Amino acid sequence: MNIKIHLDAAESDPIVRLAEALNVQPEDVVYTAVNRLMMHARESDVHEEIIANSRSRADNLPLWADTAGSVHVYEGMPDCRPEKSKYSL
Repeated sequence: MNIKIHLDAAESDPIVRLAEALNVQPEDVVYTAVNRLMMHARESDVHEEIIANSRSRADNLPLWADTAGSVHVYEGMPDCRPEKSKYSL
């Protein structure tokens, strides 16, 4: 059996960047993520998260995704710009 996952650019770009930084293939990053998930899949909070992600994915990007396609861009607001923390020296 083959399992295919379809990601938006905002979701796949961070995976590709991480793979490039680690000098591995994007598939290696995804396989590792699935491996970690399956190691904890018996826990009820993981079940709840899977169900919640399934329901919200159509309308929301995951927290790790690029923000290029997030709602504030569609609303005409400026892109998020990282700022230095007030707690940094």
